Amino acid sequence: MAEPPITALVEENGRVFIVEVVDESVKIKGIGVFNPKATIDTVEYGKEVQIGSKIFTHLPPRLPELILGMKRRAQTIGSKDAGVLIARLGIGPADVVLEAGLGSAGQSMHLARVMGGSGHLITVEPREEHSSVGLENLQTLARALTEFPKHSHIHGMIESSVGEIEAVVNEVDAILLDLPEHTAAIKSVAHLLKIGARISCYCPVSSQLEDAWTACEESGLEIEWAGEVIEREWGKASKGGVRPVNGPFGHTAFLLIAQRKN
Repeated sequence: MAEPPITALVEENGRVFIVEVVDESVKIKGIGVFNPKATIDTVEYGKEVQIGSKIFTHLPPRLPELILGMKRRAQTIGSKDAGVLIARLGIGPADVVLEAGLGSAGQSMHLARVMGGSGHLITVEPREEHSSVGLENLQTLARALTEFPKHSHIHGMIESSVGEIEAVVNEVDAILLDLPEHTAAIKSVAHLLKIGARISCYCPVSSQLEDAWTACEESGLEIEWAGEVIEREWGKASKGGVRPVNGPFGHTAFLLIAQRKN
């Protein structure tokens, strides 16, 4: 039996809800009790629908809506950094990509979107309370996309899971690491990179960046780029024109990119 379709409801304040269009009464936190099929099925995309006292806009579940409406356990890598990592690592269709850790799968969802049906995504995560949420988010994404990569998930620390990884693939086109400590992971999996392939490290503090830099060099990799991506939001001013929105600059983490050249 086919699974019910999913769709997106966007509240007036911008909050996104990803809803299974089932023909039964369900309770969704933030919306209430309603029958999604009876309520939404005949509402065209772009049109408003009232559920209880709230007004929602019905939209297709594209990647930005799925990211905003995803379930969260661990802090996720957002589109600002995910886009840079995907571009700098050159990830695309038919690639084999190794990612650790999975967390809530924010980065994995961006990867899956660009890899398409010909790619193979291998995720590694030691904490089941995180991976249970991340895998559910990936399953939701798979139902929303017309093409989704082959996905292999391994439970454990990446440095102790090399045998399991090698049982799945011999080599990879990219490795993305988002871990509390990168040194052991880099030294364990650097040999899996194809010639010309790249590894990235997402480092919340500068000491992690330095340790990852050293580990990459000791593993025979060449540092290609290290830095941070700063995001600054702008908005419309009350008296006309646009200006920067008050608030901090959007630093999230330090990024490191290294390449295997021989």
